[in-house]
Amino acid sequence: MKLALAQLAVEPAAIDDNVDRAVAAVESAAERGADLVALPELFNVGYFAFDVYQRAAEGLGGETLTRLSDVAAANDVAVLAGTIVEDLGATAATGTAPTPADEGLANTAVLFDADGERQLVYRKHHLFGYASAEAELLTPGERTPTTDLGGFTAAVTTCYDLRFPELYRELQERGATLTLVPSAWPYPRVEHWRTLSRARAIENLSYVATINGSGEFDDATLLGRSTVYDPWGTPVATTDDSPALVEAEVDPAAVEDVRDEFPALEDARF
Repeated sequence: MKLALAQLAVEPAAIDDNVDRAVAAVESAAERGADLVALPELFNVGYFAFDVYQRAAEGLGGETLTRLSDVAAANDVAVLAGTIVEDLGATAATGTAPTPADEGLANTAVLFDADGERQLVYRKHHLFGYASAEAELLTPGERTPTTDLGGFTAAVTTCYDLRFPELYRELQERGATLTLVPSAWPYPRVEHWRTLSRARAIENLSYVATINGSGEFDDATLLGRSTVYDPWGTPVATTDDSPALVEAEVDPAAVEDVRDEFPALEDARF
């Protein structure tokens, strides 16, 4: 499967322009033969644009996700629609997906297949502390779904989730062989970004693909460096902090081969 990570330029609160860039990136990646295109965390509004969250919020049937569903189907390519600010009340009212609450906001990732059908909804579990507005404004997710995609059992986590290995072990126990991590990781924590992502791949003997944004906010600059790690934790494709399309061939058989060669998961004790 050819995986493309769309490291987009994210402009604070420039929702229409950001979504246009996301659609263009999906179309470009599809033209280059991608089977799956993944977008960053809160690519449409910008993670640090906290004052816009309420205005930008939409249900799972809202305009942003509808456009990405349509572009997935039109280009015959699966799309991880990064994350958006989800209006849980709007979603709950339609009964289209279980929600952790009947109102409020969540940081929500949606994975569409190549027919534009929704296959997975993941709401960020670990909301950033350190007096960040995220924990004040958003409701944490509760579910850890997986789905079959291109021979993989695919899962999603989001940004700060990387610091909590228990979540990734739970996904591994649910069969995950590829975890996509839409993020808005800022400077200066470059080594944390690299080390935590590699560790999650190494300890679970699975692919981990981290999709970061590019851009500056009032008090933060995204560090980019979107990367695909193989089941040994080796980076097989990466970039710097500029907008880019990071492409890699990923093979579900490689996960099985590594786990057969180095069956550390069989020795786990809890």
